[in-house]
Amino acid sequence: MSGIESLGIVSLIFGGCCSNVYALEAILKREPDSGLLITLMQFIFSALSAYPSQFDASRPMFIKKPSVPMHRWVMGAAMFFAVNMLNNWAFAFNISVPVHIILRSFGSVTTMGAGWLVGKKYSQLQIVSVVILTLGVIVSAWADALSKGKSMDASEIDIHDKSFEMGLVVLLIAQLLSSYMGIYVQDTYAMYGKHWAENLFYEHLLSLPLFIPLVPTLRAQFDRLAQSPPLLVPSAISSALPPSLTRMLKSMPQSVFYLFMNSFTQLICISGVNLLGAKSSAVTVTVVLNIRKLVSFAFSIWLFGNHLTGLMVVGATLVFGAGALYGWETSVGLKRRARKGNQNGAAKEAKKGQ
Repeated sequence: MSGIESLGIVSLIFGGCCSNVYALEAILKREPDSGLLITLMQFIFSALSAYPSQFDASRPMFIKKPSVPMHRWVMGAAMFFAVNMLNNWAFAFNISVPVHIILRSFGSVTTMGAGWLVGKKYSQLQIVSVVILTLGVIVSAWADALSKGKSMDASEIDIHDKSFEMGLVVLLIAQLLSSYMGIYVQDTYAMYGKHWAENLFYEHLLSLPLFIPLVPTLRAQFDRLAQSPPLLVPSAISSALPPSLTRMLKSMPQSVFYLFMNSFTQLICISGVNLLGAKSSAVTVTVVLNIRKLVSFAFSIWLFGNHLTGLMVVGATLVFGAGALYGWETSVGLKRRARKGNQNGAAKEAKKGQ
């Protein structure tokens, strides 16, 4: 990837994903049991936004013929739907947000493990950097929880609570399935080309029918969000907007606005993730997303005035240091050793020919 292209992808991921987390927290503060509705809105926005890239007026339903066999997209969509549903479902159990983040921070490790199971190989330096990065995210999450007055003492977690145990199982299944999905998508790109826009369209479109049995629950969740107070629009923003748009925003319930904001920023986020996945390995994607989690913590400190503790500094150092180490090994170290190996092989062949 060129420098400008890399910067654009990183901007989509970090800008979209961090804004998405902010909107998500705003919704969950009002109505914690809104995960299903949030997931549906994200899927609708993403499918609609990706549709123009697949438009073909001469084809049935105006969708061009896919470049990848449909059975690959159907399988990927099923896994994508399951992962998103499981991650949101975990909030319904006795799982706190800090514990949720910590458990999900093992993505790079499980992705690397899934890759190893299907025959992929990683250098020792890549393995070490991913382990250090994961430890850094855990330390950062721990520090963030402590700075917000949330105890992470294991003695205060009721491990005998059946709800807590079920929540752990749900997150574990989601993490393992997400890791396999990353490898599956990477293999699809390797076999049929890196059609990331097509993947984005079908993984969301094919998931939508799965929400039909859940319509009553979705309607109840939306009704609760619609009961929130009207949105407060700062005068500096309202003066720059058309009067009709200002009136619409002021009449919109706060939680409904954050629901749309969450869906829009999620679209930006996953567009960046899909672009990155089409141009790099699954482990690289999870490493970048783990670093993004740390940036979300930093924004939380800045926006909400939380104290930057020494433990947070340690976590930041581990994450950014490990991310830089992994990036150097992937883009420089492995290629340098490969060139050296090729040169040594050529020298040996030359000696044999003499």
